[in-house]
Amino acid sequence: MRLKIYRGMGIGLTTLLVCGLWVAAAWAQTGVPPTPEVVKWAYMAAAVAAGLGVLGAGVAVMGVGAAAMGAISEKPELFARALIFVGLAEGLAIYGLIVAIMILGRV
Repeated sequence: MRLKIYRGMGIGLTTLLVCGLWVAAAWAQTGVPPTPEVVKWAYMAAAVAAGLGVLGAGVAVMGVGAAAMGAISEKPELFARALIFVGLAEGLAIYGLIVAIMILGRV
């Protein structure tokens, strides 16, 4: 169970890191209008950051959500604690979207 959660979070965080480094060359060109090649790769990086960030969050929520529902069915007072863990896993999707918006804002 923990392996699935760690795998999902690892996918999301690795995607954000790779896509952030992917467009570092485009960001280094200050004062120069972006070429079509740079714009193309920036759009690709934004799509990969958003897509794989959401995919990693989905894998993480899959494991955390199943465990949370099992815990809530046995002890209903654990609802708030389980909701916090599901929200932490879902934060990966929001981070992927933020990175994609930041990439598109630089082009």
